[in-house]
Amino acid sequence: MLARLLRRLILTQIVLGLSCGYFASKAMGWPLWTMVLFGTAFPFVTMLTVDMISALVSRNRAEPVGHWWRSLIGEFWAGIRVFIFRQPWAMHAPTLLAATGASKKIPVVLVHGYLCNNRIWDDMAAVLRAQGHDVFAVNLEPLFCSIDAYSPIIERAVTELIRHSGLQQVALVGHSMGGLAIRAWIRACGADQVARIITLGTPHAGTKIAKTTPTANAKQMSWRSDWLQELAAIETEAVRALMFIGLTPQDNIVFNQRDQVLEGISPVIFEGIGHVQMCLEPMVIRWVQERLGELDPALAAT
Repeated sequence: MLARLLRRLILTQIVLGLSCGYFASKAMGWPLWTMVLFGTAFPFVTMLTVDMISALVSRNRAEPVGHWWRSLIGEFWAGIRVFIFRQPWAMHAPTLLAATGASKKIPVVLVHGYLCNNRIWDDMAAVLRAQGHDVFAVNLEPLFCSIDAYSPIIERAVTELIRHSGLQQVALVGHSMGGLAIRAWIRACGADQVARIITLGTPHAGTKIAKTTPTANAKQMSWRSDWLQELAAIETEAVRALMFIGLTPQDNIVFNQRDQVLEGISPVIFEGIGHVQMCLEPMVIRWVQERLGELDPALAAT
């Protein structure tokens, strides 16, 4: 669903760029080949504009300006890779990806965020598979529904990984809304099958960018929403003990950034990177890999 939407959006942007190039060539006497330049550049200019606006709106002026500029550049490049070259071309439903490494590790469910799909995890999945992890990167659909409605999707991925691996537990990694979807799944299904939870850029406290977005899942992610308060209220200390939180103070989508924590969990801070960039950044992937590497698959077999 998202892939088709993104393909249509890219096509629309190209047509608009070609139209602008045509009228510019007529008005200014430029050669017609400038139409191609306009058409090709339009999706990238749109991406830069969106990133610049979101970075300005979300910027915490107490944070170093150099980190802000670095995150803006990194987020622009990450957005190009994810929203232009990867996610629009996800033509097939996600499936279990078997480990390519020889050493057997805990299986991992990767859960993407709002307006994303499984292709955001391409870099992360490749690294984890090479380390010996079976991986299942899900698609959360429909795009605009309650976060609670995604629990059956996560449950199916967990069941498939357990069946394939022969182990009794999995680890779950969630980006943005995906971290909330994991917590909602635990509320619905319990944590018996969970060895570890890692969230990246997840709006545990909500995000102020969602206040004008009318979709059900965006409302649930709005700042200090009732849904978030209810979710946190029923989580036990045992569940919180399974969680690791990674965040960036330059997050251009989830803010206030340093407030995205849960009681009893000290977050790991990644300076100078953007929201989408968290899924692609080598130092974040390395941190996730290290946290998963601490788990002994023999314990998940009991």
